[in-house]
Amino acid sequence: MFYISFARGFTKYTLTIKNIKEYNMLKLNSKGVIMYKLIAIDLDGTLLDSYGQVTTRNKEAINKAMEQGVKVVLASGRGTMSVKNFATELETNEYMICGNGAIVYDLKEKQIIYENFLSKEKVLQLIDICEENSIYYSIYTEKGIISKSLNYNVLFYNHENANKPDCKKTNIYLTDDVRQYILNREETDYTKITVCDNNNIIFNSVIKKLRNVKKIDVLDVGHMTRKLMKMGTEQYSIEYFYTEITNEKTDKGNAINFLIEKLGIKKEEVIAIGDNVNDQTMLENAGLGVAMENSAPYIQKMGDVVTSSNNDDGVAKAIEKYVLEQ
Repeated sequence: MFYISFARGFTKYTLTIKNIKEYNMLKLNSKGVIMYKLIAIDLDGTLLDSYGQVTTRNKEAINKAMEQGVKVVLASGRGTMSVKNFATELETNEYMICGNGAIVYDLKEKQIIYENFLSKEKVLQLIDICEENSIYYSIYTEKGIISKSLNYNVLFYNHENANKPDCKKTNIYLTDDVRQYILNREETDYTKITVCDNNNIIFNSVIKKLRNVKKIDVLDVGHMTRKLMKMGTEQYSIEYFYTEITNEKTDKGNAINFLIEKLGIKKEEVIAIGDNVNDQTMLENAGLGVAMENSAPYIQKMGDVVTSSNNDDGVAKAIEKYVLEQ
């Protein structure tokens, strides 16, 4: 066993290498700096600006990284269809991570290669808690979102759909009786449930009840989320407290670990870029965790470095600095 020392900014790191074979697997440049082989990028609040768009500079940086042989993987809480639309736009056509790590999807083979879904029984149990406490919730599947009405996050996705052709829209299924809809549904592709409210006291009281349910993970979001919508010349914002519920041990970090093991890539050769608590596991476990400037201070501490905001080409600046300029 031997060690390699290297620096990121003012911080020095030591990488433990078990044997010479493992050392030879690492790709180093002429300066002895690790050459990253995979970049995992969150969408909302990270790659996408506040209006849900990918800037030209971000696109160009991603394309240049891929031209150098770096794999770019979108890692989002969104469903498969929604993430696939952005993957198509960016031509990141190998793999993507959806539902906060519930799915790893092979874009070339057009199939799921890893999954960790909520069971129908668990979904029904969570629906009952939400209904009993009169709080807004939506159910995410591989194919779309199921909800009672257009509000909070679902309202934003519906607004986002207005500027997209039918083939690229996020599928939204509205029903007065969500429980019955789930009972009648044959598919079992439940990636997550989101729970939202603009009243912090009501929200936290329901979260306490949800945490008593066994074999699920409830995301611990310590801040409000804010979405912007533009209608003509007017701009509107939506602010609310929210959490995301997944099957236990479902997170982006585990999904990335599955993927890099399949690809023969070491975690030290991975860059992860994110802005929220659902990015924590990939920010902390990647070789380089890059937090967004627009993220909350406690999120920024999860990364090794902080880049500019999602409205100031933060993803592009990180790729340019740590991949293209090396």
